[in-house]
Amino acid sequence: MIRNIAFSVYAVTDMLRARAFYEGMLGLTPSPEYDGSKNQNWVEYNIGAGTLSIGSSPDWKPSEDGAVVALEVDNFHEFVGQLKTHNVSFKLEPQQYPTCDMAVIEDPDKNKILIHHKK
Repeated sequence: MIRNIAFSVYAVTDMLRARAFYEGMLGLTPSPEYDGSKNQNWVEYNIGAGTLSIGSSPDWKPSEDGAVVALEVDNFHEFVGQLKTHNVSFKLEPQQYPTCDMAVIEDPDKNKILIHHKK
């Protein structure tokens, strides 16, 4: 029986550039257990009950057609405004729906990330 999603992972081509984006732009903090100090090609970010990982390997290729992780934010409009200030690429401009606000951005490897706020 499957109980939970253990983690989600995105393939990246340049770990330093990816970490600058995920940590600097999105404000994520590496988990103490998988902070990249023992493996320079793998970092995990604990987010609530879930984990988002980024990894660099010749066997993995980023894809703008791949899966999408949705990150829940507290202040959607402020967060989106900060991303726009830093010229982050938007695949889907901010949208308002009856139950949520969302937008889709791209990381430097064109992986899609959904920015979400449940109303």
